[in-house]
Amino acid sequence: MAPYKRFARKELILRDELAIDRTVLANERTLLAYVRTALTLIIAGVTFIHFIESGAPRTLGFVFLPAGVLAGLFGAWRCGRMAGAIRSLRNAPKPDAGGDAP
Repeated sequence: MAPYKRFARKELILRDELAIDRTVLANERTLLAYVRTALTLIIAGVTFIHFIESGAPRTLGFVFLPAGVLAGLFGAWRCGRMAGAIRSLRNAPKPDAGGDAP
């Protein structure tokens, strides 16, 4: 199915469809930012734990590990919620423009 085939059925105008596509891409970029942050925290935590014998930086490493996992999980949850909202917007029935009462 062509990505913009639904315009033949007059459901959404092209501007609206393109805006939704931009929103989908922004949602994916946001997910990738959360993944990047999560990986950075996890790698920093493992590095601090592995190379530092004792002290505050080692403790900070033990804090970074769960923080990285939580950041990744939160990002995935947020992306899923937003994707569901975008999907419901795209599949919403078009309001009656004519105003005809049955």
